[in-house]
Amino acid sequence: MKLKTLVFIFFSLPLFQHASAQKRPNIVIIISDDHAYQTIGAYGSTYGKTPQIDRIADQGAIFKNAFVNNSICGPSRATLLTGKYSHKNGFRDNETSEFDFSQDLFVKQLQKVGYNTAWVGKIHLGNKLQGFDYYDILVDQGTYFNPDFISKQGRKQVAGYVSDIVTEKAVNWLDTVDASKPFCLVIGHKATHRTWMPDPKDFGSYDTVNFKLPETFYDSYQSRDAAALQEMSIDKDMKMGYDLKMFKSLEDMMADGNFKRMNQAQKDSYIAYYRPIYEKLKQDNLSGKQLAEWKFRRYMIDYLNTAQSMDRNIGKVLDYLDQKSLTENTIVIYLSDQGFYMGEHGWFDKRWMYEESFRTPLVMRYPALLHAHSTIDAKVVNADIAPTLLELAAVKKPKDMQGESFVHVLKNNKAEHRKDLFYHYFENGEHAVSPHFGVRDDRYKLIRYYKRIENWELFDLEKDPQELHNVYSDPAYRSIVNMMKKKLVKQMRKFDDKEAEAIYRVNIDHE
Repeated sequence: MKLKTLVFIFFSLPLFQHASAQKRPNIVIIISDDHAYQTIGAYGSTYGKTPQIDRIADQGAIFKNAFVNNSICGPSRATLLTGKYSHKNGFRDNETSEFDFSQDLFVKQLQKVGYNTAWVGKIHLGNKLQGFDYYDILVDQGTYFNPDFISKQGRKQVAGYVSDIVTEKAVNWLDTVDASKPFCLVIGHKATHRTWMPDPKDFGSYDTVNFKLPETFYDSYQSRDAAALQEMSIDKDMKMGYDLKMFKSLEDMMADGNFKRMNQAQKDSYIAYYRPIYEKLKQDNLSGKQLAEWKFRRYMIDYLNTAQSMDRNIGKVLDYLDQKSLTENTIVIYLSDQGFYMGEHGWFDKRWMYEESFRTPLVMRYPALLHAHSTIDAKVVNADIAPTLLELAAVKKPKDMQGESFVHVLKNNKAEHRKDLFYHYFENGEHAVSPHFGVRDDRYKLIRYYKRIENWELFDLEKDPQELHNVYSDPAYRSIVNMMKKKLVKQMRKFDDKEAEAIYRVNIDHE
């Protein structure tokens, strides 16, 4: 080889390495359903075993203050895709909304610059997808056993357990992707959605754990009228058969829709595990608080067993990226569609602007930018994810995208992002949670309820982190109410929520 050629190669090598380093990142988003941050090891859970989610946090960053704009599954995914709040992307609730896939989505922007895009698993936004080169999605909510999927080839039932199937489909798609092009893959898990049906191999994992009853389990809801009207109590609303598999007979058990989908081996494993528990419960003849606390414990066991399978499958995806040498240039984000109640206030489910459902777990790994073991305290919302990914992919943010990129926070973990947070929950149906909107800053939270209940709540999160004492009418907080209302008006106008602003203008204080 000529000396001139060698010199060219030597001096060109750093340029090629730099070009490779600047290559657009691959993106993997793993979104679970109803996964409570309180049950994740990285968030301090003393009983939740989530080594693979913790692995993402350990190798990257954990967000301590990640929130959603509307705590319910379909609207949360719509916000993730659009970077817009519910009143702007059109998907406000699960009961009356239909998602318009023709609107701009961050994946469409990625496609324009050469990304292969895919969504596998639960999306819960219908099946008329746009912006994805490939999709293989669960029908509606999906089922835990032998679920139906819809792809471009049509509808097909697949044998097995849903977390395993979704992961296998996702990894199989990655094997087909053109290695010269970046990819964006969204993996939507059904877990840990009600009715918390574990993979039988996880039965017994938490049976001997002594779960501590939340301090607010027997909340009286004093001063919080909307909370008193809800229908999401573990004690009075959680169903013995449907939720906890405590059916009076095998015939009743097998008549349940979840069991009708099972093959005989799957049925046998559920019968073998749950029937002795039912017989023991019948023998103990519990009632009152004893029964309520028994239900709480069984709920925790089923929920955590269900999460364990999902976590294991997240590990398979991480292992795949490692094995294919994709880790360094791949952004991995794990989040839930919102938070969830694990007995706090006596509840299961979500929907509220109270912290347990307003906050969502969010961990992120991107070795090219993020240092391992990073902690991010800045307040971010799920609407911020789309513009963040676009900036990392060197794509200009569309003008109508309401979220704000937090790339600056990834570069400087001590940086701030949002001073105030705006929230609006629209659904007026299941679980009898009154629609509401509000604003939260570092210390205070102001909420305005409407339709079912017409009132205000104010919480001092520094003095009352469990949000038990509504101080809206306390004269000592009059100036705080005025301050927070000004912040609320500013947020409503910033996000152009005209419906909230019209409700706000109705004086319900009767002063």
